[in-house]
Amino acid sequence: QVQLVESGGGLVQAGGSLRLSCAASGRTFSRYTMGWFRQAPGKEREFVAAISSSGLSTYYEDSVKGRFTISRDNAKNTVYLQMNSLKPEDTAVYYCAARYSGPYYRTDLPYDYWGQGTQVTVSS
Repeated sequence: QVQLVESGGGLVQAGGSLRLSCAASGRTFSRYTMGWFRQAPGKEREFVAAISSSGLSTYYEDSVKGRFTISRDNAKNTVYLQMNSLKPEDTAVYYCAARYSGPYYRTDLPYDYWGQGTQVTVSS
């Protein structure tokens, strides 16, 4: 069982930056692919970024490439999402998720555990 708790959301002006954190419980964090997803009002949840269990490989949704960076610290059981050059369309609830099996770049595979989400609002 893995519990995930996101933090770092908030209100920021367009062009600004935020760093989201996701703290995981359990001693097997380093075995999980970690992902970030987001859900805007009235829209379906969408994939944002994923990172392999080792942290050596990452994968991004096209609209965030070059602006967002996913990273992890396995010693701290934490995954991060650095978000730069934020746009109003990035406004959403952001969720982190953990998956035990399957390649990190397989965005179609289901994730096993989810956090409760953190709100990110970007004003224009």
